[in-house]
Amino acid sequence: MSTAIPSAHAHAEGGQTPFLQHHFREMSQQFDAAKIGMWLFLVTEVLLFGGLFVGYGIMHARHPEAFVAAHHHLDKTMGALNTVVLLISSFTMVLSVWAAQTSRKKLLVLFLLLTLACAGTFMVVKYFEYSHKFHEGLLPGKYYSHKGDTVPGQFLFFSFYFMMTGLHGIHVLLGMAAIAWLVWRALKGHFSSLYYAPVEITGLYWHLVDLIWIYLFPLMYLIS
Repeated sequence: MSTAIPSAHAHAEGGQTPFLQHHFREMSQQFDAAKIGMWLFLVTEVLLFGGLFVGYGIMHARHPEAFVAAHHHLDKTMGALNTVVLLISSFTMVLSVWAAQTSRKKLLVLFLLLTLACAGTFMVVKYFEYSHKFHEGLLPGKYYSHKGDTVPGQFLFFSFYFMMTGLHGIHVLLGMAAIAWLVWRALKGHFSSLYYAPVEITGLYWHLVDLIWIYLFPLMYLIS
């Protein structure tokens, strides 16, 4: 997805690009530093969600009947819809990076807006899912009040469900804020083949958000 970035001396107002920070010699060095920083951040995110996945696996092994019974309360259709929506958003994000790399301003704005629309759709679907859970009393911990259960302990499943999908939802909202910021900058013409690092770095973050959901969906909706 990445390509070499021209040196800061390649174009000019005074031999410098307007977005080159003073502590870097050239744009390629600045881009590499930013990308390494994002990869390090993504590693911490993997560790965070990895710990939650491990905890989920341990509790699932201890209470398999409760987890299997609880997961039948989830709407697989809505979960599948959100999976498709996020996969589309990953594709439009890739196209956004391509548009920035090739200095296609209008396409960049279009693809960023499509990505933002997909993210918004994901959150709307999640809102309806959560509303159903609240209405039915399918809540975490001591707040669980669903009636008619034949298998005890289902609150454990929903404790992990809300913790993991809620944390993922926060990441989606943060991604939406970052993409909206990219749209604002793209409209101002800040991005081109000479400078597109923020678009690609935000794309890396967004792909991780999508990847986490790819694991959450089958784990909770299909194989619990």
